[in-house]
Amino acid sequence: MTATLLDTGPLIAVVDRDDMHHASCVRLLEQLEGPLLLPSTILIEAGWTINRHMGSAVHAKFLDLVTEEFELVELLAADVRRMAELVRLYRDARLDPADVSVVAIAERLGITQIATIDRRDFGLIRPQHVAAFKLLPEVLA
Repeated sequence: MTATLLDTGPLIAVVDRDDMHHASCVRLLEQLEGPLLLPSTILIEAGWTINRHMGSAVHAKFLDLVTEEFELVELLAADVRRMAELVRLYRDARLDPADVSVVAIAERLGITQIATIDRRDFGLIRPQHVAAFKLLPEVLA
């Protein structure tokens, strides 16, 4: 089974029924068979966004979902060094720090599949271990 790293967008879409990507992201997370890996950087970014825009009750439900469904992955010093390399390499793109952390973790763990709505950063960055990431959902609704 293939592991999938999670980015912020699908997490927010899953808890926000009004999000335009809600249905496709719920379907995606239900259909994925391998481990769903959640970088701690993404947990913080998603939690902050959910709490700010949807309130404490939804934030608490999101945290419950995290403990039930996802495997947390911590950022290592080597990942931060790789993040710095990527930011320098793509300096004109002004990459999102959370996205760069996902790339660094994916490279370290050999993960090729990322659940994301963000096609800009993940489509731009060329990972070291694969020609390009497989971005899911493949079709954004």
